[in-house]
Amino acid sequence: MLLGPVLVLLLLGGAGPASAHAALASTDPGDGTVLRRAPAHVTLTFSESVGLRDDSFRVLDPGGHRVHTGEAGRADGRADSVRVALPGELKEGTYTVAWRVVSADSHPVSGAFTFSVGRPSQAAAPVDTGPTEDPLTAGLHKTARYLSYLAVALLVGTAAFVALCRPPDPAALRRTLVAAWWTLLAATVALLVLRAPYEAGTGPSAALDPAALGDTLTTRPGVLLLVRLGLLVPVALYLVHAARTARADRRGGRRTALTGAVGVVLAVGLALTWAAAEHASAGTQVPVAMTSSVLHLLATAVWLGGLAALLTTLRSARPAPDAATVARFSRAALTAVTVLVVTGVYQSWRGLGSWQALTGTAYGRLLLAKVILVAVLLAAAAVSRRWTAALVTEPAAVREPGRVPERVPQPAGGPPPEAPRPEAPRATHPSRAGTGAGTGTGTGSALRRGLYRSILVEAVVAAVVLGVTTVLTATPPGRSAEEAARAAVPAGGVLPASVTTIPFEIGASGSGTVQITLDPGRTGDNAVQAVVFGPDGSLAAVPELRLSFTLPDKQVGPIEADLLDRGGYWSANTVTLPLPGTWTMKVTVRVSEIDQVSENRRIRVER
Repeated sequence: MLLGPVLVLLLLGGAGPASAHAALASTDPGDGTVLRRAPAHVTLTFSESVGLRDDSFRVLDPGGHRVHTGEAGRADGRADSVRVALPGELKEGTYTVAWRVVSADSHPVSGAFTFSVGRPSQAAAPVDTGPTEDPLTAGLHKTARYLSYLAVALLVGTAAFVALCRPPDPAALRRTLVAAWWTLLAATVALLVLRAPYEAGTGPSAALDPAALGDTLTTRPGVLLLVRLGLLVPVALYLVHAARTARADRRGGRRTALTGAVGVVLAVGLALTWAAAEHASAGTQVPVAMTSSVLHLLATAVWLGGLAALLTTLRSARPAPDAATVARFSRAALTAVTVLVVTGVYQSWRGLGSWQALTGTAYGRLLLAKVILVAVLLAAAAVSRRWTAALVTEPAAVREPGRVPERVPQPAGGPPPEAPRPEAPRATHPSRAGTGAGTGTGTGSALRRGLYRSILVEAVVAAVVLGVTTVLTATPPGRSAEEAARAAVPAGGVLPASVTTIPFEIGASGSGTVQITLDPGRTGDNAVQAVVFGPDGSLAAVPELRLSFTLPDKQVGPIEADLLDRGGYWSANTVTLPLPGTWTMKVTVRVSEIDQVSENRRIRVER
């Protein structure tokens, strides 16, 4: 059950760099702009508040050497803006700004942009913008996050199963509780020590640096992980006390109610350490989102962790669980699913922001995959409920293996002489029962075997759902892009220049990217600037660059942009886009007399 979902998690999570909730809304100077004089400082604005690291900003000159800057701080006291002062004199050429910050939901986010003073550099040296993400550190961090989700689901769900469903042999679940507690402890410690290299984008060996660990303990993610570790101590004491209470056969309602209340408080406390570190802690409606996140996680634990507990009980408990235990879990699971649906719809609405984001963003596609898996899970749950109904409604002699059925009155004359006297069926363990056709024991065993298989399918799909959820929590919500677009609109209401980056590859002849700036990116006259970068990120000179725009819906175009080589970059003073809509931008790059390639991108032009 664990190995397959972990592999799925690594496959999904390893497809690209981990993303975060925070999105870069704007930069000052703008990306790719050419300034007449050197700016006094560089300012970055994000879609949400961000945390700074010691090495959050690196400004590199045209030769790739680091520029000595002032200490990074807040712009105008705003938590979502960061500013770093530049030295008084900057020589002519293209400068690269590499940045790495920590978003409010605890995930690091990084990037780079360029600006030029005077004129762009004709042949800039290769620039090392610093680490983005170490694959090994990222893989270990994702695995630890998944195991922590899995462990808390098993821990809370199994404890809730014992309290709500009252299985006949709670001791059979002791190993599950102990394993879940130790797994959560180990995963939390791993997340704590990996936090510094995860934020810095370095290898896992950096986790051994005491100074880095000390810095982690002063950050919000580090504090939340410490709180989670601290809560595991009273959780362990609670589990010991609950086990003793169960062995004492529950002495009364007051003590049971108090024990249950303490358990709920501890479960909510654990869930808060996730909610305060994930998407719910940033963005809109934070109090509602935090409440929804806590309820969502607890409902997940009650349902999915309870499934694992019921599976263990059906497999190994002696005596086998009676129909009442299964029926109680069925009712609890139905309530948990209802909470999951309500909170899940709210969180999806909050994260997506628009229907287009459902298919147009990584977050939306992952959400679709999760919805499909949950639908499969609900279908398996429906099958399990049918098995449960059959188990509950079967005759008492079937539900209670070993009970001698009462004799049925016979018609006058009595039974035929050859009819044997009914014998008491022997109790048979559900995992070893045969078909037993015609006997209560066989029927009960067959029902339990069917229920066991159905719940096994549920548990396996549930583990995969947790894997997708883990990846989903590290993916920027679709709403972030919209917030970034709105945040980029200045007070006057005029949109900034539209910047599009298009990669190209011409076999063995070369590869790179073309960065095209369309200013203002609206209907009417626009200025165009294009810069070609080589595979190493440095500026590249090409003999020819062509650009055209087509609006297929209105059959307009192609409209050619007369690009001129300005010595390191290409520009056109005016290209007129007469209508709003989704235009197709076609760029053709020629790298030699015979080698060229064309690439298309769709851009949105507003009125």
